[in-house]
Amino acid sequence: MKHMRRRQVFIVSVLAVLAILVAYFVTKGPSDYPGPGSGSAVVVVVRGDSISGIGDALTEAGVVASSDAFINAANADPKSKSIGPGKYSMLKQMSGAEAVAYMLDPKSRAQSRLVLPEGLRIDQSFEAASKATNISMRDFNDAANHANQLGLPSYANNQAEGFLFPASYDLAGDETADKTLSMLFLRFNRASEELDLESKSSALGRTPFEVMTIASLVQAEGNPTDYKKIARVIYNRLAMGMPLQLDTSVAYGLGITKVSLNASELQKDTPYNTYTRKGLPAGPINSPGTAAISAALNPAQGPWVYFVTVNLETGETKFAKKYSKFLKAKAELQAYLKNHG
Repeated sequence: MKHMRRRQVFIVSVLAVLAILVAYFVTKGPSDYPGPGSGSAVVVVVRGDSISGIGDALTEAGVVASSDAFINAANADPKSKSIGPGKYSMLKQMSGAEAVAYMLDPKSRAQSRLVLPEGLRIDQSFEAASKATNISMRDFNDAANHANQLGLPSYANNQAEGFLFPASYDLAGDETADKTLSMLFLRFNRASEELDLESKSSALGRTPFEVMTIASLVQAEGNPTDYKKIARVIYNRLAMGMPLQLDTSVAYGLGITKVSLNASELQKDTPYNTYTRKGLPAGPINSPGTAAISAALNPAQGPWVYFVTVNLETGETKFAKKYSKFLKAKAELQAYLKNHG
């Protein structure tokens, strides 16, 4: 009986100790830094990483004390589901909650984002992409040669110019030239569907490629407030058989970016010279954004066949039906250029 009592007392004691230990660890929770952290660390989240995988990467980099600290904080914040692949600039010895907040702040991902503004030419887009990804310009040019295999619409005729959609893209650090172009074309295709590009182009009696060419001219020639009127001028001139006479397309064909071209430059014949050739240039001259594409699909109604931007600072543009009125507006531009060097 004594042995049995001793055994019972021993079992009760062990159970009591275990209960105390369980209560201690449950109360204590996962190891966590008090924060706010200091120093710096760069953490790369690769595509497909789970929250626990991200927690492991943060722990290994010394950002959080334990993966569980980050996981618990992430589970408590529904926004954590938006944490995606990329390079994150973090601090060391942060609390799990602070690490989550940091990763949700766009500033922490500044080094892993490709930003393409509207109106960039293909070489300018490739230069920006090269700087953001450390992929050579040569690789991007090589990838462009088989763009039709990377998601470029078939109607683009394997010409990537005009279809590197201007937007902000998150990078994961594992990009290749092919993957990057695929990402840009995917974004274009999404915008194309949203704008109903193909069916609306058909309703205008134009191919999607022609509309994208018009959109690029609209993008290059004016301010968003005037896009629809500029598009109407282009359509009116095309309908009348008039040359478009757009300096921006001539400059593109010459590989220059001058605002005002001289007589000699305007006479140099290229597939993009809209002075020496009637109709549209050979293709888009830049990557137009949503507003310019929408204007090309939905031009304003009006009789204008001329327009001139008379103030390059404000973008003030004047439209005219008569040539005499156009000459007056052109004189304003020449005076502006003279006064501003």
